[in-house]
Amino acid sequence: MVTGCRGAWVAMAAWFAFSIATATVFLLLVLSRVSQAQVFFFPFRQPETCGHNEYFDISALSCVPCGANQRQDARGTSCVCLPGFQMISNNGGPNIICKKCPENMKGVTEDGWNCISCPAGLTAEGKCHCPTGHILVERDVNGTLLSQATCKLCDGSENSFMVANALGNRCVRCEPTFINTSRSCTCSEPNILTGGLCFSSTGNFPLRMTSAARYGELGVSLTSEWFAKYLQSSAAACWVYANLTSCQALGNMCVMNMNSYESSTFDACRLFQFIFENTAGLRTVHSFSFWRQNLPWLFYGDQLGLAPQVLSTTPLPTNFSFKGQNQNTKLKFVAASYDVRGNFLKWQTLEGGVLQLCPDTETRLNAAYSFGTTYQQSCEIPVSKLLTDFPTPIFYDVYLEYTDENQHRYIWAVPVLNLNLQHNKIFVNQDSSSGKWLLTRRIFLVDTLSGRENDLESQPRLVRVATQISLSIHLVPNTKNGNIYPPLITIAYSDVDVRDPTSQSVEVSFSVRYEMDQGEAHVQTDIALGVLGGLAVLSSLLKTAGWKRRVGSPMIDLQTVVKFLVYYAGDLANVFFIITVGTGLYWLIFFKAQKSVSVLLPVPAQEERFVTFVGCAFALKALQFLHKLISQITIDIFFIDWERPKGKVLKAVEGEGGVRNATVPVSIWRTYFVANEWNEIQTVRKINPLFQVLTVLFFLEVVGFKNLALMDSSSSLSRSQSSYIAPYSRILRYAVSAAAWLVIALMQIVFFVVFYERFIEDKIRQFVDLCCMSNISVFLLSHKCFGYYIHGRSVHGHADTNMEEMNMNLKREAENLCSQRGLVPNTDGQTFQIAISSQMRQHYDRIHETLTRRNGPARLLSSPASTFEQSIKAYHTMNKFLGSFIDHVHKEMDYFIKDKLLLERILGMEFMEPMEKSIFYNDEGYSFSSVLYYGNEATLLIYDLLFFCVVDLACQNFILAACLTYLQQEIFRFIRNTVGQKNLASKTLVDQRFLI
Repeated sequence: MVTGCRGAWVAMAAWFAFSIATATVFLLLVLSRVSQAQVFFFPFRQPETCGHNEYFDISALSCVPCGANQRQDARGTSCVCLPGFQMISNNGGPNIICKKCPENMKGVTEDGWNCISCPAGLTAEGKCHCPTGHILVERDVNGTLLSQATCKLCDGSENSFMVANALGNRCVRCEPTFINTSRSCTCSEPNILTGGLCFSSTGNFPLRMTSAARYGELGVSLTSEWFAKYLQSSAAACWVYANLTSCQALGNMCVMNMNSYESSTFDACRLFQFIFENTAGLRTVHSFSFWRQNLPWLFYGDQLGLAPQVLSTTPLPTNFSFKGQNQNTKLKFVAASYDVRGNFLKWQTLEGGVLQLCPDTETRLNAAYSFGTTYQQSCEIPVSKLLTDFPTPIFYDVYLEYTDENQHRYIWAVPVLNLNLQHNKIFVNQDSSSGKWLLTRRIFLVDTLSGRENDLESQPRLVRVATQISLSIHLVPNTKNGNIYPPLITIAYSDVDVRDPTSQSVEVSFSVRYEMDQGEAHVQTDIALGVLGGLAVLSSLLKTAGWKRRVGSPMIDLQTVVKFLVYYAGDLANVFFIITVGTGLYWLIFFKAQKSVSVLLPVPAQEERFVTFVGCAFALKALQFLHKLISQITIDIFFIDWERPKGKVLKAVEGEGGVRNATVPVSIWRTYFVANEWNEIQTVRKINPLFQVLTVLFFLEVVGFKNLALMDSSSSLSRSQSSYIAPYSRILRYAVSAAAWLVIALMQIVFFVVFYERFIEDKIRQFVDLCCMSNISVFLLSHKCFGYYIHGRSVHGHADTNMEEMNMNLKREAENLCSQRGLVPNTDGQTFQIAISSQMRQHYDRIHETLTRRNGPARLLSSPASTFEQSIKAYHTMNKFLGSFIDHVHKEMDYFIKDKLLLERILGMEFMEPMEKSIFYNDEGYSFSSVLYYGNEATLLIYDLLFFCVVDLACQNFILAACLTYLQQEIFRFIRNTVGQKNLASKTLVDQRFLI
């Protein structure tokens, strides 16, 4: 049993192995054959490359030989019989059979299926030939083939007025102008034959006509084949017969010549004007004096000053509103379109990109006609595409559709300002004065027809393209209901010299802009600038007067003038900042929040004044910032150490080998510690610069506040990717970024002052406490005779002690078991503004000169050791002098303490001048922080904001502006720290290596 099972398993295993081997061999064979067959290329052939005896097989996409007695047909995609051969069968392509015609019937019928005798001879194609005016007859009335073809002469007498058609296969009635002029089907002299029409030469119509097409941009005129064929006939038919289509065709040719008029030349526009002037007896259309019956409306007239009347006299009887129940934000433009021959095509709306050459989605194209949305579109189009898409021009008369109170529909004609129009060879529409403009009506996009010479089927020599189309909408001044004046289409054409259409391209653009009179806004801005500028002058004068008192200089010299200019720069920067922020917020709020339209955003050209104000604000604020920075890094500062030696010690005498009694040296570590803390708070600010930049960037870019700066009526913070994104307004962009920066900064300042400093850490007050605990006072001079004093004398007598005694001192102070910290007994006043006398300053300078001599020329005369000893001596002398000064030791340089008057606090200056005694003003506001970043937060905040906005206005990129703003903050912070640290080490004799 086991053996049988084992045998079965062996058989199954063998069968399984055989199956796998067979499948493997099969797959290898198939894959090898498939891999060999993976060749997917073949020769590239085009129909025009096939020979005369070949045709292009549309299935195999290659050239295939025709059969016997065959040649390629006109299209090149099948074969036809050679001349003298008739078809026996025809299944398309090469599947035709041809048979030679007998000698007595060498001609082939028009359809190619039969042979026939041709008494009048054969054509090159082997068909029967007939003389001019005759028609070929091959069959009788019931279709029976004649044995011999005949040529029948059409009856041109008055009874029939028949003539052969263009194909020569039937007789048709003569053209009516032939009958009317000559009462026959011929137009013999002296009658005039033009454009297939016959006209009498006895009329008063001008004969000296020019068929030139003018290309003023290139300064070229060429003989247009289209004008040569149809200008005279269209003008004559319009003049003689008032033919509507001919009048439209004549008007189209005038438009193709840019509506240009020259009195000495009878071109298309001169002919149109001639007919217009000589049909004054006809009635006008819709009572418009510029629109004559039977003629198209091309011009508004050539009177000077007419354009301003058309554009800004009568508002449209319709209202526009962004929000509310009567919301109306759609501009309903319609156009009457005509072909080049003057045929009316249809009424059509401009939506869908009718006037926009650049391709885009329908949603984005239609956004051009959303009221209040500034629209800009541009692209580059190959000339070859223009030649393909516009074989003949289409002409448009544009109107704005609106509905009156009774829901009746009306249309308003939209005027056109053609920048290429020449009036007696002058480009009048390029003049800055609208009083010289000549407004027109009809436009086209691309003209590839008038630039063709000699043959209308040939490639044009020149192409004219509407490269700039701008739709301007002007708001009625002081309107509250969204009334506008008639829109204006400004169009500029470019002339392209066609050389290689596949490599040439044209840059085209389409834009819609909204304007309003900014005169009142400018007046209000000028008034604000004048008033605030006057206040800035007054403020600067007060600051200069205060500075003169603080430096102790009664004379007005060049330094005084420079100082005044610097102060005035800072105050004027604040004026420009206030005006620009106020202006920006005004446009942001009133434009985005309005229901019925009463204001429109300034156009880019009108924004230049605003951008100039922003640039001035930044430049002046930068000057003020640099002035403050330089002032801070050049202050005079000294740390007064009140600590006294504790007894005496034995000290070895160097070089004598003995010892002597010496006072215990006072530790310098407390001074180093206070100096380090001062060094650390030099650039402390009430806001976190990195948090400020990142938060502003988050709200602008991520939350989407930047979308409020788009020049459209939407107040949404998000935009769909499929929708049109309007360009940014620089004013709104400035307003949004400034508002975001100010709000976030103010929130930081409030949090810092109200919460952080109160409950977590107040570095300014902590520094004052540290000075008191360290038994060190700080003497600061920001001006020659003015500065600040921080009284840090310990109420415990000394601070160089152990931990236990230090804690006991703090406990005693907390339980009011010791005197208060103030300079005046039983007071807490530790900080003062000081105005020192000139005598005190002179004495300070004499000691200070010795203190800083190690950095001066004295180091060239003295050894380093002696210089250092002199500096140590000067340090102790200064410490002793300032300590004695504070203790009222020097009666000739004494001081007294008082409170500042309210007006003195408001004006920031001192009324009393320190003559004999210095003056210490109680200062509870810790105003010594004015020599630190901390006390100049407003200046730093406005400077950073303006830097951010200026970069953004220049680059239109919030991310780049944020990065550069933070970078410059760090650079100036580094400069302030580094140079301030060196100044601190130089003025206080603290070794810079200990300032960490």
